[in-house]
Amino acid sequence: MKLELRLGLRQTLAPQLIQSLKMLQMPVLKLEQTIRHELATNPLLEEVEELEAEDTASDDEKESEVEIAEASGEDDAGDDMDWDKYLSDDEEGYKVREPREQVEERFEGMAAGVTTLSGHLMEQLSLLKVSKEEHLIGEYIIGNIAPDGYLTISVPEMAEELGIESSKIEAVLEMIQRFDPTGVGARDLRESLLIQMKEKEIEGTLAWRIVDEHLNELDRKSILQISRMMGVPPERAQQAMEVIKSLSPTPAYGRFDPGAIPVVPDLTVDRFGDEYLVFHNDNYIPKLRINANYRNLIRRGSDSSKDTKQYVRQKLEQARWLLNSINQRRNTMVRVMEAIIARQKEFFEKGPAFLKPLIMEEIAQAVSMNVATISRVSSGKYVQTPFGVYEIKYFFNSGIAKADGGDMSKRSVKQRLEEIIKSELPEKPLSDQEIFRRLNDEGIRLARRTVTKYREELKIPPARLRKRV
Repeated sequence: MKLELRLGLRQTLAPQLIQSLKMLQMPVLKLEQTIRHELATNPLLEEVEELEAEDTASDDEKESEVEIAEASGEDDAGDDMDWDKYLSDDEEGYKVREPREQVEERFEGMAAGVTTLSGHLMEQLSLLKVSKEEHLIGEYIIGNIAPDGYLTISVPEMAEELGIESSKIEAVLEMIQRFDPTGVGARDLRESLLIQMKEKEIEGTLAWRIVDEHLNELDRKSILQISRMMGVPPERAQQAMEVIKSLSPTPAYGRFDPGAIPVVPDLTVDRFGDEYLVFHNDNYIPKLRINANYRNLIRRGSDSSKDTKQYVRQKLEQARWLLNSINQRRNTMVRVMEAIIARQKEFFEKGPAFLKPLIMEEIAQAVSMNVATISRVSSGKYVQTPFGVYEIKYFFNSGIAKADGGDMSKRSVKQRLEEIIKSELPEKPLSDQEIFRRLNDEGIRLARRTVTKYREELKIPPARLRKRV
C-alpha cells in the first residue's frame, strides 16, 4: 500500500517537477522564449510594461522575492469556489532586480534562424509517437546534451531528479541515440563510436571489437601489436583502424555552431568595496503578473459556469507555478553563485590563474541543495565577472599536487593538456605517455592513466585516431 501511494504521488508531480527543473537549466534567452510562449497561451498572465512597473513598485518591492498567495487545495471547482481568496489583490506576480541600465546595452539578442542541436533533436522527438511521460523524459535528456553531442548527466541522476525508474529513462535515451546526428546522446567516446558503427550495421566486426574492448589502449599499440592482440593479420588490423578513424569523436561538431548564438550571462558579479554582489540579469525576462481583468470579471459575480471556473482555476494554477518556478530559478542561481564567490575569492580579486580546487558537493552542502541541482545551475549558464564571462561550472574542479607543494586546479591541468595537444604536429600526434612526461617536466604531478582519463573527459581521441598525414 505504501509503494502504491508513493508511485501515485510521483505520477502527479512529475510534470510540474520537470517544468521547474527545465527552467532551472535554461539559459536566460531560452527562458525568455518559454515565458513569451506562456504569455501567448495563458490569458491569466500579462506583461507589466517598464514604466508601469516603475510607477507601481517601490525600490523594496523590486528587490523582494515573488509574493504569491497560495491557492487552497481544498477549494472545489464548482459553484462554492472562494474566488476572492483565489484571486487575491496581493497576487500581482513578481518584480525583478535591475542592477544596471547598461547591462541591456552590453549584449545583443539571439541571432534569428539559427538551428541549434537542442532544437534539431526536439524536432525529431516531436515526430515520434510516444507517451506524455516519454516525451517529458526526452525533453529532459535533450536539455542535458552538450553542443558537442554528449550527454552530461547519468541515468541514475536523471532518475533521482525526475522520480522515474531508470529503465524508463534508459529506453528513451536509446531512442534519442538513434536520432541525427549519429552518435548523439552518448555518455563517452566509446559509446558514441559504437552507436555510429551500429548505424553503419558493422556490429561485431573487428573494428567494433577493438573499440568495445581496447579503445583506451590504441595510443600505446602499434598495428602489429593490435593484430597480435586481436589474433588477426596486420592487414585486417589496419583496415579496422581505418574504419575507426572514419568515425566522428564529436557527433555534432561543425553542424550546430554554438558561436552563432551569443552568450548572454544569467548573472553579473560586481565589486562594491570589499564585497562582491550577485545580480540576476532580468533584462530579457518579461515582468509578469496575474491579469487584473480576469480577477475583476470573476468578482463581479459568481454566476460563471462550472466549466469556466474550472478553466480559470487551471490557468491560474499554471500561472502560479510559472511565477514560482521563475523566482525559484533566480534565487537558486544567486545563492549558488554567492557560495562560489566565498570559496573562489582570489579568482575574483586576481584572475583565472588563482582558481582554486572546488567540488560541487562542497557548494551543495553550503546551500543545502542536491548535487544534481548544482549541476543544473552550472551547466550552460554564464556569469559576467570582472575578468570576463565564464560558464558557472568553470569554477568547479578538483585539485592536483604540484612539485613545489602547491595545488593546481584540475581545470587548469586540463587546459594545459589541451594546449599541448593543440600544438602537436598533425602527422605525429603525442601519445598519452609523451603528454604525461611533458606535464611532469612542468611540475604537474599526475599518473599516466590520469592523462588518459582527462583526455577522454575532453572528448579527445587517442593519438592514433588524431593522426593526419
